[in-house]
Amino acid sequence: MSSTTEPVPAAQLVDGVLQLTIATAAAGTSMDFDLINAGTAALRDLDPGVGAILLTGAGPNFCAGGNVRHFAAAEDRGAFLHTLAGELHEFVRALDAVPVPVVASVHGWAAGAGMSLVLGADIAIGGPSTKLRPAYPGIGLSPDGGMSWLLPRIVGANRAAEILLTDAVLDAEEAVRLGILSRLVADDEVRAEALKVARSFVTGPRTTYAAMKKLLAQSPTATLDQQLDAERDSIAAAANGKIGREGVDAFIAKRKPDYLGLS
Repeated sequence: MSSTTEPVPAAQLVDGVLQLTIATAAAGTSMDFDLINAGTAALRDLDPGVGAILLTGAGPNFCAGGNVRHFAAAEDRGAFLHTLAGELHEFVRALDAVPVPVVASVHGWAAGAGMSLVLGADIAIGGPSTKLRPAYPGIGLSPDGGMSWLLPRIVGANRAAEILLTDAVLDAEEAVRLGILSRLVADDEVRAEALKVARSFVTGPRTTYAAMKKLLAQSPTATLDQQLDAERDSIAAAANGKIGREGVDAFIAKRKPDYLGLS
């Protein structure tokens, strides 16, 4: 299904940043599954030139969640939601698997599954007007998009339960305090700043970012002993890699490292 009225590129690779649009102004900035599925395909067949991912909405909000009118119109609502959640979760899995940093441009509202995608980003930039809300209790549904897994790991189990059960509206400052948003800029600068952050990774040490993401991903289920071993093995491998050699040599030579083309 499509909720767009005007063609919106689902996946654009510009200057090393893969820009993925997840919602448009059509249908109240609800999630567009044509865009989501196209994004999944782009993530699974990641162009080697991609140095970062940027998640954004094309309307006044990042994403207002699923299109509830489409839910209501389905002949079999359970089967319809099962399909949509499955498609969304393939996107989430593909996003989680990429070795490059994921940046979210969180302008306006991020509700329901839109909030889930914010939680899945490595860095989320918002503005003073940014608001987040689970939005599931209001329509009698349970979370999707990984919210029940991601939120407790960011804010803690008890706080996550309160946010989900009470359908709390989180303003921008509280979202930063809780660690959901990384930081705030002026509302009209959110997308530009998020794109700037994403672009900063393109010329950086890509294998370093990949190693960092891998270590962070495994740390919640690893013991300290296991994580220390993983860090030891990772830094040793990096030291013999092209990027590690360039970084150390540049430091000794007191010059800026040149990581482009290295892996």
